[in-house]
Amino acid sequence: MALWMEAGSEPKTESEIADLLAISALKHSTALELKEKGNEYVKMGKKHYSDAIECYTRAINQEALSDSDNSIVYSNRAHVNLLLGNYRRALTDAQEAIKLCPTNVKAMYRAAKASLSLSLLVEAKSFSENGLEQDPDNEELKKLAKQINLVKMEHDKREAEISKAVSEAKDLLSAIEDRGLKVGKAMFGELVGLRKPVLDKNKMLHWPLLLLYAEVMSSDFIEDFCETDMFSAHLDMMFSESCPPLPWDTENNYTREAVELYYEAGSGVPLSKKKILHYLLDGTSGANVESVDEEKDAIESHGSD
Repeated sequence: MALWMEAGSEPKTESEIADLLAISALKHSTALELKEKGNEYVKMGKKHYSDAIECYTRAINQEALSDSDNSIVYSNRAHVNLLLGNYRRALTDAQEAIKLCPTNVKAMYRAAKASLSLSLLVEAKSFSENGLEQDPDNEELKKLAKQINLVKMEHDKREAEISKAVSEAKDLLSAIEDRGLKVGKAMFGELVGLRKPVLDKNKMLHWPLLLLYAEVMSSDFIEDFCETDMFSAHLDMMFSESCPPLPWDTENNYTREAVELYYEAGSGVPLSKKKILHYLLDGTSGANVESVDEEKDAIESHGSD
C-alpha cells in the first residue's frame, strides 16, 4: 500500500485510488477515536487534562476531519485550556473553531469566557453577542453576557475615574510649572496625611499648610490655603480674642502681637515632573495607573462535544 506520493503525481490505477481511500478512512477513523478519547480524559478530571489536550492535538494533526468536526475538536481543546487557566491558548483555539464553523455556539461561549479572563472586554462582549444571535435561548451565554456587561461597566467607570484623576493631576502640575514653583519631597506626612494641593475651577492653587510650634512641639493645620491668601489674615483669625486659647498655651504667650512666622524656601531637592505627578496621584484612582490588574474570573466547567 502506498502511504505517500511524489508531489504532482496522482493516483491512476484503481489499486492506487483504493489505497488512498483506505489511508484517508484510517486517518479519519483515528482522528474520531482521538477526539472521543480526549473527551473521556476530560471526564476523568484535572489529572488527565494534559492527556485530553494531547488527544485533541493529535486528532487535529491527522488532517482528516471536516471543518465542522475540526471546529468541535478545537472548541474542546479550548475548553480544557480554560479549565487549566491557559486563557490565551483557549482564546486562540476558540477563534480557530469559530473560523472553521461560524455557527459553533460553544466555541463562541469559550472565546467570550477566555476573553473575559484576559480582560479583553470588548472582544468578550462581541463573542457573547454573536453566540446569542445563533442561540438566543442559551442560558449559559445569557448569564455570561450579563457578567461581561457588569464587568465592562465597572471597568469603564474605573477607567473614567483614572482618566479624571490623571487629567486633574496634569493640570495641577502645569499650574505649578506655570508659576515657576519647585516642589520638594513632602514632609510631616503623619500630620497632613494624603492632603494635596488642588486647582479650583478658577485655576487658583490651594495648598495644605502646616504651622509648627517648635517650642512646644505642637502644630496647626490649615487645609485650604489659597495662593492669594495672606498669612496675616489666617493668623488674625487663629489668634483673635474671640478664639479660645490654645490648650497647651497655659501662660497665654501666643497672642497675635507676639507671634512671628518664619519659613524656609529652597532648602530641599526639587522633584522631577514624573515624581511630582506620582505624588499628586498618590491616594487617588490613578495611583496605580501603570500597574492595574484585572482579577481573573473562575472558569466554570462545561462538557465536551
